[in-house]
Amino acid sequence: MKKKIISFFKKNPGRDFKSKEIAKKLDLTSDHEYEALKSTLYSLFEEGVLLRTGKNYRLNRVPSSNMVKGELQIVNGGFGFVLVKDSKMGDIFVSSRNMGTAFNGDTVEVSLFANQKGKNIEGQIINVIKRNKEEIVGTLHKSKSFYFVKPDDTSFHRDIYIDKEELAGAIEGDKVIAGKINWDSSMMNPEGRIIEVLGKSGSFDTEVASIAKEFELPYKFTNKVLDEAEKIEEKISEDEIRKRLDYRDKVVFTIDPEDAKDFDDALSIEELENGNISIGVHIADVSHYVQYNSEIDGSAFNRGNSVYLVGRVIPMLPEKLSNNICSLVPNRERLTYSVIVELTKRGKLVNYEIKKSVINSKRRFTYDEVQDIIESGSGDFYNEILKLNRLAEILRKKRLKEGSIEFSTPEVKFVLDENGNPTRIYRKEIKQSNMLVEEFMLLANQLTAKHIAAPEKGEPKPFIYRVHDLPDNEKIIEFGKFVKSLGYTFNPSASSKSNQFQALIEEVKGSQEEVLINELAIRSMAKAIYSAKNIGHYGLGFKYYTHFTSPIRRYSDLIVHRLLYKYIESKSAVHYNQSQLEEISEHISACERNAVDAERLSVKIKQIEYLQNHIGDEFEALISGITHFGIFVKISNILAEGLIRLRDLEGDFYVYDEKKYALIGKRTKKQFRLGDKISVRLIRADMEKLELDFIIIE
Repeated sequence: MKKKIISFFKKNPGRDFKSKEIAKKLDLTSDHEYEALKSTLYSLFEEGVLLRTGKNYRLNRVPSSNMVKGELQIVNGGFGFVLVKDSKMGDIFVSSRNMGTAFNGDTVEVSLFANQKGKNIEGQIINVIKRNKEEIVGTLHKSKSFYFVKPDDTSFHRDIYIDKEELAGAIEGDKVIAGKINWDSSMMNPEGRIIEVLGKSGSFDTEVASIAKEFELPYKFTNKVLDEAEKIEEKISEDEIRKRLDYRDKVVFTIDPEDAKDFDDALSIEELENGNISIGVHIADVSHYVQYNSEIDGSAFNRGNSVYLVGRVIPMLPEKLSNNICSLVPNRERLTYSVIVELTKRGKLVNYEIKKSVINSKRRFTYDEVQDIIESGSGDFYNEILKLNRLAEILRKKRLKEGSIEFSTPEVKFVLDENGNPTRIYRKEIKQSNMLVEEFMLLANQLTAKHIAAPEKGEPKPFIYRVHDLPDNEKIIEFGKFVKSLGYTFNPSASSKSNQFQALIEEVKGSQEEVLINELAIRSMAKAIYSAKNIGHYGLGFKYYTHFTSPIRRYSDLIVHRLLYKYIESKSAVHYNQSQLEEISEHISACERNAVDAERLSVKIKQIEYLQNHIGDEFEALISGITHFGIFVKISNILAEGLIRLRDLEGDFYVYDEKKYALIGKRTKKQFRLGDKISVRLIRADMEKLELDFIIIE
């Protein structure tokens, strides 16, 4: 009986039940069973396993010590949650008044309240064990008699007081870094000093520097790294060429965005005597130049990847390597690592080879140029491009049939003036030329992973994989309910959920809900990460997958190149054991998440900067979120997101209906539903708070 009751309450944490309700739920029908239940409930209450209020019982989720440690995450509303590792308690809710002197991300000690009523356990922060950040980026302001820094990160809920003796030359309006922060009492503001002036707030260079500082991105290379890069010779020796597959006389070309500066992949195609087709996927051989444990290698590891802010790149490698020696520029001999694939004309894999090579690119194409050739059937190397496109279409169709999900994730492009100010924003269009390149990159990544994970002889060797776990079942069920509310079909319990996703994505293509459904589908998924343990890639439907094709901008690919070279061509090459690869995977996954957050912030800043000049303008928008305090909307053409506050909804009193994903008017019954298309007017664009406010146009 005890086990039954404890199991029941663990499945229903935070909820109160009377003994009769529990008896009904556990199907205890006889008088004898009911008496035993009541006796056991009281016994569990006395033991402290259950709490009792009147006739109601609920699970006591508070540990006997009443004190826990964890990481604080503050929500924009001012309250927060403490995330406790390896705990069945769930996240601990902390109201703004119980935050103490903790900042977002701090490791804290929480005292848990004795009387717990809500869904989450509630507590009060009594001690900051470790600060997440010792330095905070913000803008310097001046009041009548004192200076203060308003943090850029809105989750930092307090301004930092700066004594006029600690300004370090900063003046009002400067973007600065505040350090040496001291905060002893929640009744007072934290105090600090200016340790670096980044520049005038609002300027492009200052903006880039402040984002880099905010996310701790090293945006300048040390002199040691630059000196080491300068010593690297561009000239390739004849001895090195003799060791490699020689593709210098073959038709090899690159296809990249118009504004790309580092070209790390190239393609070649030729018909074989047996009627099959040989495709070459040639990738910059960064591992030849970046030696293990060198200054450049250490710097690249720390960065983990290049970061693409709007109008500016923070590269993983110094410019001499990324834009010159390693970049597959046209009409220059370049060292590459190639996957040479033999396919039938129907796209069936016959054979492949992974080997170091040397190429001389015959042409640098942009995606638009290749698209013109595909559409017109004429232009430089049109024969090769049309054949590549036909094969890419066959491979793509086969991949989707086998369970790959092709999410549509729209991106925006910016046109900037000479000062870095956005003059135009437009949605990036994915064309056949993009998909052509993508398909062969996917093939090369898949084959290199399979070569190590499923060798023809011997056991799998230590390696880095790109993995994507199965989606969370609860999130999938919730997503299914939402999709159904919009009139679409999605079966969360279907055995092949990936096929369900792909069918839905095809169905919503071109509809007003396409962006939202794709976004929510991605949110219901696990995040793809790097791992030394292969669990496959759910989203792509691949059993084996890695990142091999972008070593100029991703450290993962550089490691993969080194491992492949050791296992295939040179036993004496650098070795990584399983434990090292697990540590590297964890680090570069964290770097990637950080880069994504920085890139998103960069996009958001430029969107708001652009919209500052469009106050009063009208836009078509999609309802992207519904809350009890208002409606989140996303502008359809530039994907900027803002809020329509509940107080600005006129003509009725609106109530939030969680089950219908809607705000519903009490009198008129008018609904604003998630996914609805509406017309809005921009009424406020706040650069400091990074907020946009809209009103609805009827």
